[in-house]
Amino acid sequence: MLPEMQYARSGDVNIAYEVAGDGPIDLVIVHGWIATIEGVRDAPGFAQFAQRLTSFARVIQFDKRGTGMSDRVTQAATMDERMDDVRAVMDAVGSQRATVMGISEGGVMAALFAATYPERTSALILYGAHATPTFSLETDAEWLEYSEQVRHNWGNEAEARDILSWLAPSVAMDQQAIQWAQKLMRLGASPAAVIALSRMNSEIDIRQVLPSIRVPTLVLHRTGDRGIPVEDGRYLAEHIPGAKYVELEGIDHLFSIGNADEILDEIEEFLTGARHPLEHNRMLATIMFTDIVGSTERAHELGDRRWLELLDQHNALVRKELARFRGVEMDTTGDGFFATFDGPARAIRCALAISDDVQQLGIQIRAGLHTGECELTGNKVGGIAVHIGARVMAHSGANEVLVSSTVKDLVAGSGIKFEERGVHALKGVPDEWHLYAVAR
Repeated sequence: MLPEMQYARSGDVNIAYEVAGDGPIDLVIVHGWIATIEGVRDAPGFAQFAQRLTSFARVIQFDKRGTGMSDRVTQAATMDERMDDVRAVMDAVGSQRATVMGISEGGVMAALFAATYPERTSALILYGAHATPTFSLETDAEWLEYSEQVRHNWGNEAEARDILSWLAPSVAMDQQAIQWAQKLMRLGASPAAVIALSRMNSEIDIRQVLPSIRVPTLVLHRTGDRGIPVEDGRYLAEHIPGAKYVELEGIDHLFSIGNADEILDEIEEFLTGARHPLEHNRMLATIMFTDIVGSTERAHELGDRRWLELLDQHNALVRKELARFRGVEMDTTGDGFFATFDGPARAIRCALAISDDVQQLGIQIRAGLHTGECELTGNKVGGIAVHIGARVMAHSGANEVLVSSTVKDLVAGSGIKFEERGVHALKGVPDEWHLYAVAR
């Protein structure tokens, strides 16, 4: 079950927050830029990241005023107001002292809070953070041009790809990641709020504050971070008295992907004195990915209302067949489903049934299946087998169920027939793979 969204009153503004876990350490996360609770929740790898955090801490997240589910405001908040918001949330959850973790632009507010309210800050963690502006435009004309670009492009696919190019370059070409980035933008802030936040962030400089921070501090930064250069992390660590600095490999600014476990190891050891990585159980499962063929064109043709109605009908049909064939829905993104099965034959028959069912709606799906060992963390599955399943689907055609050779071999004797689809290189997956289409 998802944590319950609640509200704290900060002056005249309602600040949305949630609490997860019941560990002995209170950990307040200050997200960066437009990142919000609902937007970050579906970020690649975030569910596993959050589960690890909640194993040793009570994790408190909130949406900064003007973003997400918090009240929208007419102008960017001052740093004083934003620090008031942190205190209001801590008061609402009964936290007298907490570790404050600032991520990216959120590091500025976290550092200021730690320096201003040391009696309420037990420790400070800065990840991918900076002390000086990382974005600035020189003239009014440049700001006008930037503002027009935001108003026209905010939330579209091209802008999402651009954001992913620095936020999470390792998944920047992944369609599910692109759809998540679009969702993050829509949920995070309106164009006006984005412009206001950009102006504020272009003026922030906390270099003179850093020597005033007197709480235990951990600074984490990835060497090849394309969002915030590693030099910014080094500067923070050099100028905060007694700060511990850990530099990690990687190019992604998004903390929950890549070597996320190494980041969590450092956080847990810093806060508890020991490292206890979550034990990853493993299981064999058949992975199924589906999506609607030509969904963008169809959505444009139908318009938003009719397209959403069609999606609801599609989702209902998919879930009916998943229940029938004992499939477990793991995720849904836009027009696609990710599910697991305890048997490859059932997975194939489910994919065929879905393909047949949705044609009555005037649409077609494509499906990709692979069987392999998966990492089981809580109620989530991950690992290379999941990536292979997604890549197999990417090669599938309309009304086609495409499977890896592993699936084909495992259903021998089932009566299911296949047609050769050749040898393919699957993006991001080693070796070449024989693929087969299920014969109708």
